[in-house]
Amino acid sequence: WLLTMEEKAFEQTVALTKAEAMAEGLQKAGEIALYLAFDTDSAVIKEESKPVVAEIAKLLNTDPSLRLKVEGHTDNQGSATHNKKLSESRAQAVVQALTAQGIEAKRLQAVGYGQDKPIDDNANEAGRSKNRRVMLVKAI
Repeated sequence: WLLTMEEKAFEQTVALTKAEAMAEGLQKAGEIALYLAFDTDSAVIKEESKPVVAEIAKLLNTDPSLRLKVEGHTDNQGSATHNKKLSESRAQAVVQALTAQGIEAKRLQAVGYGQDKPIDDNANEAGRSKNRRVMLVKAI
């Protein structure tokens, strides 16, 4: 038997989560994971993720009393120090995008956890892609 494999870079896709689904997730669990696309090793939000940011703004506009902690998370590729800084920058980029849409900054808090809180196995690309996320956490 001969098995051939073609290796290529994993392409993360962005699924549009509607504001209503975000609200439901926050109501049930107090948090929701979102998968936004960023330029590699950067905090620049890619164009395909802008509709997700718009849905977060819609969520916040629908409930003016809602306050959110925006958490950035990475996989374990690279140094822990670098990943923490990257995750903080990405969380801050989301906050900045929301304030640019008229959301009050005092309703948002950006925090970066880097690779410290994985939700899946970092041993393979599928797991690492789940760990690269932005969490919205209902703040008190």
